[in-house]
Amino acid sequence: MRVIPLASESLGVRSLATFVEASGLKILIDPGVALGPKRYGLPPAKIEIEALHGMRKKLQGYAKRADVVTISHYHYDHHTPFFEGLYESSSEEYAREIYAGKLLFIKHPRENINFSQRKRAWAFLKNAEPIAEKIEFADGKTFDLGGVRLEFSPAVPHGREGSKLGFVVMTLIDDGFKRTIHASDIQLLNRKAVGWIIEKNPDLLITGGPPTYLGNRAQGSWEVGIKNLNEIIRETNAEIILDHHIIRDKRYPEFFDELEERPKTFAGYLRVEDKPLEAYRRELHRLERGEDADVPFRL
Repeated sequence: MRVIPLASESLGVRSLATFVEASGLKILIDPGVALGPKRYGLPPAKIEIEALHGMRKKLQGYAKRADVVTISHYHYDHHTPFFEGLYESSSEEYAREIYAGKLLFIKHPRENINFSQRKRAWAFLKNAEPIAEKIEFADGKTFDLGGVRLEFSPAVPHGREGSKLGFVVMTLIDDGFKRTIHASDIQLLNRKAVGWIIEKNPDLLITGGPPTYLGNRAQGSWEVGIKNLNEIIRETNAEIILDHHIIRDKRYPEFFDELEERPKTFAGYLRVEDKPLEAYRRELHRLERGEDADVPFRL
């Protein structure tokens, strides 16, 4: 099995897009990229826009190769919508390129879903159904694709239990030699998701950390995230790729330091430098104005 992280916060955008090759089957997971429209009250810096366009080009290249596309939920950093989006670098053409002729495994559009995501799911299906090879609602189901087993978790909270942000599904890929779980936006904050991961005992876990950058709105999430990920590390001995929300917090290296085994970011897994651009948006704007500012990465 070959796992290729495509886009994420450590690579400069909001995403957890991943490409997996397993026994000849090519799987694209969560094909979306986006930027936060506002951070510190500021729009994206120029270098963030450049990163978004670069990640979009990369995503589209891998989409052309994919046989299967999976969507964990309907936030725009996890799927590409069929509209022109400035902060998603999206378009109908890009969306058609991703989904046309593909086998789609998607979060159920009507069950265990909040109002916002239900609207987005309706818009997505209206456009995707006429062009996809087949669409399966994946929640809690298992599929055998020529010796590669795709197993999807039941819907679990997007973050804490009772989250107003709705639900997501996790994806397990098993080719008989390696088991990889892509656990999108669980934020390591709910026991249902943690329990499912431990039960499935992956060799590799790709997941996003808690949204500690939100400050008081995420009170206690640092401690809960550390506790839950340490439990996963102890119980599964899985290799961990940790990225997404936690990388929007400048303090994320300290979070990594508190774990019993240090994970890799997407950038680290690819052996390139972390570039958490959003976390340093204030500094990037200062640099654009010709002012002095320190960032811990090369521009």
